[in-house]
Amino acid sequence: MSIEIKVYGTEQLCASCVNLPSAKETADWLNAAIARKYGQEAFFVTYCDFQQPQTEDDKNWAERIVNEDLWYPLVVISGEIVGEGNPKLKDIYAKLEELGVKPLE
Repeated sequence: MSIEIKVYGTEQLCASCVNLPSAKETADWLNAAIARKYGQEAFFVTYCDFQQPQTEDDKNWAERIVNEDLWYPLVVISGEIVGEGNPKLKDIYAKLEELGVKPLE
């Protein structure tokens, strides 16, 4: 089982996120942090520029980011928003474990 973690954002930081890492940096950070706890086989992180969506699902999330004024980076796992603006590892870990991912021994 490999769960996709999508991180939506843009190359530009949102106005209220000036002191935070970019969405791309957040995706890299999540990949490293989650791999330390769960191993690399349980998940994969995908960065998506919401201003250039590639799939229908990405287009839907891009519309939601704009229409609902969602903060990015926006972290989505299994169609559910798990982090917005400054995502918390605790919330992401909880969602992964809810989906059956087990921490490394």
